[in-house]
Amino acid sequence: MTPQRIHAIDLARTLALLAMAGYHFTFDLMLFGHLSPGYVFQGPWPLIARAIASTFLFLAGVSLWLAHGHGIRWTAFWKRFAMVAGAAALVTIATYYTMGAQFIRWGILHAIAAGSLIGLAFLRAPVILTVAAAAAAFAAPHLGRSDLFNAPHWIWLGLSTEIPPMMDYEPLLPWLCPVLLGLATAKLMTRAGAWETLRRWQPGPVGRAALWPGKHSLAIYLIHQPVLFGAVYVFTRYL
Repeated sequence: MTPQRIHAIDLARTLALLAMAGYHFTFDLMLFGHLSPGYVFQGPWPLIARAIASTFLFLAGVSLWLAHGHGIRWTAFWKRFAMVAGAAALVTIATYYTMGAQFIRWGILHAIAAGSLIGLAFLRAPVILTVAAAAAAFAAPHLGRSDLFNAPHWIWLGLSTEIPPMMDYEPLLPWLCPVLLGLATAKLMTRAGAWETLRRWQPGPVGRAALWPGKHSLAIYLIHQPVLFGAVYVFTRYL
């Protein structure tokens, strides 16, 4: 609980983790037949899934500015990048052996790693340019899709017209957009002095407990779905 840490960011991550766990728990219930087939692909659920992913990527952009906006700390950056990219590779390998053809080729962790790397180029860019790049990233899949990008080695880009089935898919385009929007928002908040106001907020005992998941979001992301999946399996099989 250092005075420089902005606890509101950890709380936002905790809330995003809870939303993600709720979505994945609902998905697992569908997978084991407790909900109708295709339940999470209907109604508001696709929008909820996109909102959750956008939140994590937006917070990644905010965190990039808070950590390196006044000068890139290269050792800290590469350490975090290696952790996220390594976790992304672990997800790809694990799902390759457990999900077959639906394995995760480019998911949320891949998007965070790539977005953070590209975001470095916008740390000194004007806010208007950062927002324009975010808009271009959002529009690109709608305007630039082509059969030329259907080869498997282009799957990360997001411009293919044919997408193989995957359990998670957040390609660079359009998912670079929320990262850059988070970066731009963080810049504007710095200009307005908003971060100094947020730094003064110190949570009580319950609030401090709520911050813990947000401080360990990567580890929780990696373990939460196996735990939920296992719990639903045991409930379905034995209870």
